[in-house]
Amino acid sequence: MANITEITTAQEFESEVKSEKGAVLVDFWASWCGPCKMITPVVDKLAEEYAGKIKVVKVNVDEGGDLAGQMDVMGVPSLIFFQNGEEVKRIVGNRPDELKAAFAEYAK
Repeated sequence: MANITEITTAQEFESEVKSEKGAVLVDFWASWCGPCKMITPVVDKLAEEYAGKIKVVKVNVDEGGDLAGQMDVMGVPSLIFFQNGEEVKRIVGNRPDELKAAFAEYAK
């Protein structure tokens, strides 16, 4: 997707998330995760709908396991919102309604 950035390293996390002004959603996911597959179309649609307002970054936990550990991600999907580099909300599991509400809240 054009408005979704995939990252795997701490340096990428620093530049794409921590240094970013405004809202960023980081989607920690895995290819073998059923709930991840269910929430992905929702994330993709919201990324498109809120392009320019909320940056969306994906981390495959099998490739970016160090990042998942640093962020205390215990289960996937873990969807973490950052505002000006600070974590402000964490959604764990396939919870599309909560995710849509968070996008609406942080797009301001």
